[in-house]
Amino acid sequence: MSIIYEKIKTDLKEAMKSGNTQKRDVLRMIDSMIKNVEIEKGKREVGLSDEEIVEVVMRAVKQRKDSASQYETGGRPELAQKEQEEIEILSDYLPTQLTEEEIVKIVKEEMAGLENASGSDMGKIMGSIMGKLKGKADGNIVRKIVEEEFGKIK
Repeated sequence: MSIIYEKIKTDLKEAMKSGNTQKRDVLRMIDSMIKNVEIEKGKREVGLSDEEIVEVVMRAVKQRKDSASQYETGGRPELAQKEQEEIEILSDYLPTQLTEEEIVKIVKEEMAGLENASGSDMGKIMGSIMGKLKGKADGNIVRKIVEEEFGKIK
């Protein structure tokens, strides 16, 4: 069993004992998502790796960010706040996220030596960077930084 999954199970038990219903519900949801992915990938017996669990948790965080944004747009700040609280709970199970400055540094290193870059180069760079930063950075932030840096070399 993965280290992250063990932590989720332990924290779920603690949340149930302490009566923290919000944390309990969020951890039950992520546990269910993990089990569904295990079934999809045919890994129900062996379980998912930590890397695969991070992907599941990141997907859940992204869903909550999207929902929070829609709630804000729809004038429902109380529901957006609930989504933000769930994101905070889920963030405990993700690797430490890189700062924008760290991402800029990595993007600049990756783009070093590129002149007269085209749009297809941007896609290649983006793919390469996201492979390196998997689980450590929000893809939207990385894309924004890559686009800004591409604008500087054109």
